[in-house]
Amino acid sequence: MRQAFTRQAFTRQALGRTIWTGGLLAACLLTTAAAAQTGGGEGLSPTLANIKNTHAVRLGYRESSPPFSFLDQANRPIGYSLELCEAIVDEIGVEVDDANLRIDYVKVTSDDRIPAVVQNKIDLECGSTTANAERGKQVAFSPLMFVAGTKLMVAKTSSISGAADLKGKTVVVTKGTTNEQAMHNVDKKFSLGLNIVVSPDHEQSYQMLVDGKADAFATDDILLHGLIARHKSQDKFRVVGEYLSYDPYGIMYRKGEPQFTAVVERTFRKLGTNHDLIPLYNKWFLSRLPTGEKLNVAISPQLEDAFKVLDDSEGAN
Repeated sequence: MRQAFTRQAFTRQALGRTIWTGGLLAACLLTTAAAAQTGGGEGLSPTLANIKNTHAVRLGYRESSPPFSFLDQANRPIGYSLELCEAIVDEIGVEVDDANLRIDYVKVTSDDRIPAVVQNKIDLECGSTTANAERGKQVAFSPLMFVAGTKLMVAKTSSISGAADLKGKTVVVTKGTTNEQAMHNVDKKFSLGLNIVVSPDHEQSYQMLVDGKADAFATDDILLHGLIARHKSQDKFRVVGEYLSYDPYGIMYRKGEPQFTAVVERTFRKLGTNHDLIPLYNKWFLSRLPTGEKLNVAISPQLEDAFKVLDDSEGAN
């Protein structure tokens, strides 16, 4: 998706409309003012200045979060989130007047992704990260790019069909995810006496379920479907239960840089106006992936509405 996009201002007020009811989440998606546009002789923000000096943008990627960020057969990072980040890189190139920026891919995990942003190890985190108020105290997020929620993966032969069936069971979660807190909340609310175990990444959490070391694996539903498809284990595992949390995804980057925020938000506005967002979604969630899997996850009404709000073409809204 490395293509040029026409420049156009992105207003903070419009971004706010990408999130429907749920004031808790609106704050973290609007962490910095996008109104501050670049000034001719005022210089660049720290992140943009570093990118201009190094001629490179550092993208944080995940190894096992299909279809958002994962490795293809040649161990190259690919995915929906990475394509969005590549579009942002194009817009950064316009901002710093460098059309040939290099992309440096940096592996991150669910546990170290936020420190990687805060400690200036990466410029954009291109994974499957939930934007919430707590994280918004440390980092900034792009406009909404996906909506997910915590569900359970269990064996096809399991009697577990929802949280109520977990009493006394062992549930694995991935370290550093919002799902870990969601399961502690469910445990406390329903007095389930859960044994909640933590693994370093989604692949290892999945393997614990495969090995029978856990009765259920709790994470975002789309990631569970992605793992089942990737391992071709539809005959072994299923995703069950009601949503145990609400998780809106965004591209993560350092907060406190209005100029950089404007670039990120302008990218999403241009993608929306050029009607590129839904085809991009369909490429990764409905079509067959480069690795051969097919998820067949239709776009949610909430996400479709959020994409429509980003369309600045005449008469669109």
